[in-house]
Amino acid sequence: MLIGEYQHSLDSKGRVNFPAKLRESLGETFIITKGLDNCLFVYSMDEWKVLEDKIRALPMSKARDLQRFLFAGAVEVEADKQGRVIIPQNLRSYAGLEKDIMVIGASVRVEIWDTQRYQQSCESLTSDSIAQAMDELGF
Repeated sequence: MLIGEYQHSLDSKGRVNFPAKLRESLGETFIITKGLDNCLFVYSMDEWKVLEDKIRALPMSKARDLQRFLFAGAVEVEADKQGRVIIPQNLRSYAGLEKDIMVIGASVRVEIWDTQRYQQSCESLTSDSIAQAMDELGF
């Protein structure tokens, strides 16, 4: 399970020191792609395969937009010896990543956010919306 919040900075080449705990869970090679809410999603190769299989099982009329969104901009990355990964410019632009970023564990995936956008997203959560989601799950 991928958990935790990690604050980092992008360097001038678009590299980020990816948290060691998350790298251990993701494996040596993993996928970065566009995510919802203008963040980036990061998947281990195993989870990426699960996602791909689920999307392939959908009828083309339902799958085509998802395929374009998730697969077209996806990149396979591997951390260098210092634990850094390069986030390509197209993905940095999509997520509005310039300098300060948050890398968060979100169960089966990691999310990469612009720090300010992440804080705004967290502030928009209310106790009522969390309680409603927990009710739906039977908590």
